[in-house]
Amino acid sequence: MSKPYIVIIAGGKGERFWPKSRSSKPKHLLPVVGTSPLLTQTLKRVRGLAPAGHIFVITSAVQAAEVRQCCRNLVPAANVVAEPVGRDTAAAVGLAALLVAQRDPEGVFAVLPADHVIHDTKAYRVDLKAAFAAAAADRVMVTIGISPTEPATGFGYIQRAGLWRECGGRPVYRVKRFVEKPQPSVAKGYLKSGDYVWNAGMFVWSVPVVAAAFAQHAPELAKGLAKISSAIGRGRPLKETLAKIYPTLPRISVDYALLEKSPNVVVIPSSFDWDDVGAWPAVVKHFPADTSGNVCRGHVVVEQGRGNLVMSEGKHLVTLLGVDDLIVVHTPDATLVCPKSKAQDIKALLKRVEVLERGARWL
Repeated sequence: MSKPYIVIIAGGKGERFWPKSRSSKPKHLLPVVGTSPLLTQTLKRVRGLAPAGHIFVITSAVQAAEVRQCCRNLVPAANVVAEPVGRDTAAAVGLAALLVAQRDPEGVFAVLPADHVIHDTKAYRVDLKAAFAAAAADRVMVTIGISPTEPATGFGYIQRAGLWRECGGRPVYRVKRFVEKPQPSVAKGYLKSGDYVWNAGMFVWSVPVVAAAFAQHAPELAKGLAKISSAIGRGRPLKETLAKIYPTLPRISVDYALLEKSPNVVVIPSSFDWDDVGAWPAVVKHFPADTSGNVCRGHVVVEQGRGNLVMSEGKHLVTLLGVDDLIVVHTPDATLVCPKSKAQDIKALLKRVEVLERGARWL
């Protein structure tokens, strides 16, 4: 196999981390966990698996400047490509395949999220190398599934079938099916069976395999991507071409468009730790708590309170008295206060904020 390629998808809005996360600087551009932005952590984690020139970052136009700053000295500036509009993950994967095909029509590439937290870099690299080996060995679509630690209801699951083969010292299984986010009782059954892994959106495949899957299962997307490829081949600038054609592509996730319809999907159960830090409560486990279970960052005082997450930017002092299990996030221009149990509803709150003042600086 020629040297592999890696494509990082860094275009999400990170709405559940408002008010620290904004449309121009969402979760992957913030040190939600650790001391550097999650995108920087992701890029450093894959360093050495592919040459810097083989690493691409796909982002949105509104985030492009911040992403390029974050990628400085890690990825060539030309390898940061901005979607003019968001068209979900299938279009992003198609764009990734075009970028790789320009360099190597037979290239094998990984598609990875920018905003996950993984501490065991060594095990992560072992699993990713095994996925590259599997994708190079046969015409398969490889996903790395997260070995579940609890009956989580916030993730999609992948049910594995029998052993396909071993690659890079890791077992690779055939995929029986993809399933949606389950009810609690169903999730408990998945965990007990040992046949299910969480779908973390980590995929490895070759350009020909992806192209064939688009042609068979997502023909409208394939036609649009072919127009982009043709225009680039005729020497049209990528930015100009995307601005004209990309908004016409169907909006659909890669799971629905390709993976759930393809019979040649295999899965490697992960051997590394993983957290998608999908909302504020997930942050708690990554920071030390006081004797009352409060996690406090910045100038914060909690009196007679338990289990609170409190974050304050700058020199502002935030104090809590006699309250439990709250999320309090204070920034220079907005403050969030909500029970931990309501963290998933922050997106709904933002809809009302947007109605209050269209285009407000808070977003």
